[in-house]
Amino acid sequence: MVMIYSALDRNLIFAADSNYTHVKSNAKEVYMMQQWEKYGYLDYVPYGDYLKELLRDDEITQEAYDEAIKFANKPEQDSELVAQYVAQFTEKYESEGYTVVRLPGKMRGNTKRYQDGGEPRLYAYKDIPVLLRLVNYFKDLVTVDNVNYVLDDIDDRGLEFTWYDPAYGGEKFSPAILGTGTQYKYLVYFNDKFPYFHQNLVKINLGLSYSVRQGIDVFTTMTESQGSNVYSTVTYPSGKVESSADDLHSASYASGSLASGTPVIQANFVDDYTNVSPIKAGMSRIGYSFTMGIIAVILSYLLAIPLGIGMALRKEKLLDKLGTVYIVFITAVPSLAYIFLFKSLGGAAGLPTTFDMERPTWLMYVLPIISLALPSIANLMKWLRRYMIDQMNSDYVKFARSGGLSERQIFTKHILKNAMIPIVHGIPSSVLLALTGAIITERVYVVPGVGNLLTRAINAYDNGVIVGMVLFYAVLTVASIILGDVLISLVDPRISFTSKAR
Repeated sequence: MVMIYSALDRNLIFAADSNYTHVKSNAKEVYMMQQWEKYGYLDYVPYGDYLKELLRDDEITQEAYDEAIKFANKPEQDSELVAQYVAQFTEKYESEGYTVVRLPGKMRGNTKRYQDGGEPRLYAYKDIPVLLRLVNYFKDLVTVDNVNYVLDDIDDRGLEFTWYDPAYGGEKFSPAILGTGTQYKYLVYFNDKFPYFHQNLVKINLGLSYSVRQGIDVFTTMTESQGSNVYSTVTYPSGKVESSADDLHSASYASGSLASGTPVIQANFVDDYTNVSPIKAGMSRIGYSFTMGIIAVILSYLLAIPLGIGMALRKEKLLDKLGTVYIVFITAVPSLAYIFLFKSLGGAAGLPTTFDMERPTWLMYVLPIISLALPSIANLMKWLRRYMIDQMNSDYVKFARSGGLSERQIFTKHILKNAMIPIVHGIPSSVLLALTGAIITERVYVVPGVGNLLTRAINAYDNGVIVGMVLFYAVLTVASIILGDVLISLVDPRISFTSKAR
């Protein structure tokens, strides 16, 4: 995060922003400030917000506010009162280290209309230091919803437990906890979709996307479903029943949405928890990545272990030589090259070469899984062969053989057991890192997974997604190493985390 937000030009976040290209001059300056504040680069204070704060604190009358907000941004019409508040605004924020900017308006002829979509603006801004940004990021990394989340004046803040979920018309036995004053209406609920228990109470916030999914948190982008909408019979809070894809369990608070909303919203809802997401047919990005990754991991171990054992037992024989050729090929050839090779061969054989979420079929998993499994198989074969040969040449094997143990006993109780210890250490890493996806493989086969998301973020200079996903990768990596150490201690009695080394 320190490298990205100190070394990269912050203007790059607008590279794929269509809104940025459509605004001009003063409006563009203001838009940039608003976006930079939204994504944590700086603290932005418009003059209008300053006046609203004074009005809220009774430091300015409504009449004075109306005059100041009307004329403050027009230099040629500044009154004495306006000049007073402009001076106060400038003095206050300059004393706090802010930079105060007044954007001049451009007159057109003798009219009072301003070019570039509006009046000149007055605002103050101050860059947020990267280290403070880092602190704020981790401070807000995990949030817990609560009844004081909504700042609006609402009645009956609190939690409600029900055995019969209103989202199912109140007729289906399904426990749920609902909140009022919370961000989400449903904090805890059950349904018939794995893992059956769901919650909106605790949220992980990895940072907002700038362009890939503008304004959406990275963790939400990785975990929400994709694909076409799934329609079913929905009973809305108002009692209206219709066929819809709306997921009422995702309902979140939108201030004033019921009073000022569309007739559809007013007909369907009874409060301001009207912001709902559609139910999608496909899996999430993590779902696609993990499905391919875990199948590739299982396939790798199932094939690599017997092949590696066979190579070691038949050292310098035909199987060992063929395995060595395969290992050298996979190791020497760049991954992008053999992935395209497999894609070409698979396409010629009639297998799907890209993912299609609208018409899903299990065949579209075949080529990506093969592309993921083949290098893992080679790596496991190589190390298992090496560990077994090392164990076969050890002194304790010679002593066991001279002691009368059969070759089968020596192999199963000593050689294989000791050779598998380093292999076992990598199992948690293989399983957990399947969640991170495969960057090159997913890009080539257009898999809507986590790895493809990262490449899109890099191409679009979406620093928020890059930082969030790198943190996600790092946490999984550290966790996999720790779990690997724990697992290896269970397999090898010589390793202990409780006794001191001598």
